[in-house]
Amino acid sequence: MAKRVLAIGIEPGVADYSAFPQLTPELVRDYIEAQLLRLRDRGFEVTSCLIDLDAAAEAAVTAALREERFDCIVIGAGLREPKERLLLFEKVLNLVHRLAPEAAICFNTTPADTAEAVQRWIEPG
Repeated sequence: MAKRVLAIGIEPGVADYSAFPQLTPELVRDYIEAQLLRLRDRGFEVTSCLIDLDAAAEAAVTAALREERFDCIVIGAGLREPKERLLLFEKVLNLVHRLAPEAAICFNTTPADTAEAVQRWIEPG
């Protein structure tokens, strides 16, 4: 049976790119889609959960975690930086801890290394 992965990240259209002027919402979307495709090609079942920066973010993560069981949760770098997102990051991390306690948790460092982050913790199955 294929291992299930939930990829949680900031919706590219609402992210702040001032610290990364080389990135655009379209480019980040392309990176995300390419990484999800890489994971699927390697035998994982992947669900994407792109969230806004408001109160709806917690509801979206909660719904995704309650919808199915995941073997691994990857949390995008956009949730950990900038430091103004620390509270949102903590809320997401605590939701994952509470609602998916058996899942491995991993972090990517860019939108282009999600597959490597997942594969550090689980095999496709």
